[in-house]
Amino acid sequence: MLIQNHHVDLETPTGTMRVYVYRPVDDSTTAKTYPAILLYSEIFQQTGPIRRSAQIMAGHGFVVLVPEVFHELNPIGTVLGYDDAGRDKGNADKLAKTLEAHDTDTQAMIDYLRTLPYCSGKIGAMGFCLGGGLAYRAAIHPDISATSCFYATDIHSGLTPSQPGNESLTRTGEIRGELQMIWGKQDPHIPAAGRAKIYSNLVEKKVKFTWHEFNGVHAFMRDEGERYDAELQMLGYQMAIGLFKRCLY
Repeated sequence: MLIQNHHVDLETPTGTMRVYVYRPVDDSTTAKTYPAILLYSEIFQQTGPIRRSAQIMAGHGFVVLVPEVFHELNPIGTVLGYDDAGRDKGNADKLAKTLEAHDTDTQAMIDYLRTLPYCSGKIGAMGFCLGGGLAYRAAIHPDISATSCFYATDIHSGLTPSQPGNESLTRTGEIRGELQMIWGKQDPHIPAAGRAKIYSNLVEKKVKFTWHEFNGVHAFMRDEGERYDAELQMLGYQMAIGLFKRCLY
């Protein structure tokens, strides 16, 4: 399936947010509609690996939106490097932006999708690292029907700031769609105790979810750097695409 892309600048309560849109090319005489995926990046925003992830998902029949997750804290178009400076800046941004601000970003993207004639109205969420935690957060929204979270950081720790009682763990019981949680067992950012905390909370809140732990390190989906595991990456995409095909089509 061929795809095309563009970007749009959406107004949010915390400022203008650039969103990158990837979608299938419709060359038929009858207009088609496609379900959508909100794809949340790592702390580095839309790097090459994140762009390629969006292209892969769009090529399997989804409208994919990639927001600049720290738009309030950086000039439009900022991409942080996979280096010490980029990591330090991204981690500082993570502590400076609240979950409530991420919530309004999600709402702005959902509102935008409602205006697109090629979007079917069915919406999922997906993310990596920080973005895995933001996808989990997006799953709380009643319009999100399915969510795939890859090595989601900060859910167990509550490191991303929020108002008291508004933590993602606390609000887990509001998730109504299906959740897919994918982890690397050798990931120091989400140790076994942290994963167990998330798992037991999902069970307690009776969320519909699947749980997958692989022998992988953090960021094994990222096709740059020494952490990349091509075999796990392919398996991860197959699992996510399967979830979204089943729940959004």
